[in-house]
Amino acid sequence: MVPRTLAPILLQRAAQYPVVTLTGPRQSGKTTLCRAVFPDKRYVSLEDPDMRRFAVEDPRGFLESVRDGAILDEIQRAPELPSYIQGMVDADPRPGRFVLTGSQQFELMRHVSQSLAGRSAVLRLLPFSLAELASLGPLRDLPATIRTGFLPRIHDRGLDPGIALGDYFVTYVERDLRELAAVHDLQRFERFVRLCAGRVGQLLNLSSLGNDAGISHATARAWLDLLQTCNIVFLLPPWFVNAGKRLIRSPKLYFHDVGLMAWLLGLRTDEQVPRDPLIGALFENLVVADVLKRQLHRGLPGDLHFFRDASGNEVDLLLPEGTRFHAIEIKAGQTVHPDYFRGLKTFASAFPEKIASGGVLFGGAAGQSRSDWPVSSWRALAAA
Repeated sequence: MVPRTLAPILLQRAAQYPVVTLTGPRQSGKTTLCRAVFPDKRYVSLEDPDMRRFAVEDPRGFLESVRDGAILDEIQRAPELPSYIQGMVDADPRPGRFVLTGSQQFELMRHVSQSLAGRSAVLRLLPFSLAELASLGPLRDLPATIRTGFLPRIHDRGLDPGIALGDYFVTYVERDLRELAAVHDLQRFERFVRLCAGRVGQLLNLSSLGNDAGISHATARAWLDLLQTCNIVFLLPPWFVNAGKRLIRSPKLYFHDVGLMAWLLGLRTDEQVPRDPLIGALFENLVVADVLKRQLHRGLPGDLHFFRDASGNEVDLLLPEGTRFHAIEIKAGQTVHPDYFRGLKTFASAFPEKIASGGVLFGGAAGQSRSDWPVSSWRALAAA
């Protein structure tokens, strides 16, 4: 098993809380991680129809069968269980008793927040980070890294990403959507998701997205919420201050796995990746998602932002440190241009008290030392 950065954090939280809740996309490695960290704990999958029926129809009897504790996988399949677990852990609050996992983030967290507030630690596990992937061996080149993505199963079993990601989309995304909402027109929904992939790194415009997909603004909002619930996409909010500054307030859209984004764009060979007109967006998605993993897999909040003013000056990523930020500009090119530093200079000039450090992450193989703003290779993320 690839060592997961979150493993010691998971163990630490289990020593502090009677319940630990672990969310994340399907196939991000939640079950593997929990069973490795808690090898002596009973494992129960609520994907199993018999177990699910037992838990739904007789929750007290089900929990009595695991009263000493267990890993309960895909807990959202039995949404009433957290309410019954609350009573059990109130009567016996010993730490690390139950470990709950789920892939439908908002649905799971709704029940946890209602029933287990103050009783459960909450962590998120995303697919491999670059640092975790590097533990398997030397990283491949950038096009192969983008197209393959970071789902553990693809790397563990050496699967063809073109086939595996297609199966992933059909098997998991569409199935989860059928359970969460009445999405009857799957062909139109797939077009919507592909259009989302084509808008990565851009300011979110739901009206435009809905028009291009042939759906209403309300449907576009509902479908985007579903993709967030299933941990397929996430929104990066802008940073702004209430000081009369003319700053952009629309979020940007990204995929948790850049490999799925590449598959949705129709990229089936490594050679297609650098020639694609959206290579900049693909690279930006890789970096933003990896920095998000860096935060979440250390048990830290994923409160990342970007900066953009009304003149179009932009910093792609702001990583908080206290009340200040590490400002990161992301460029797919392998040759450094002076324009790469324009957004950083603008942000540092407008908000000098807010910048802790800044630099450029680019698609080149080796970094460069610059007087004001260091330039680092994307490979440096594996050691960050």
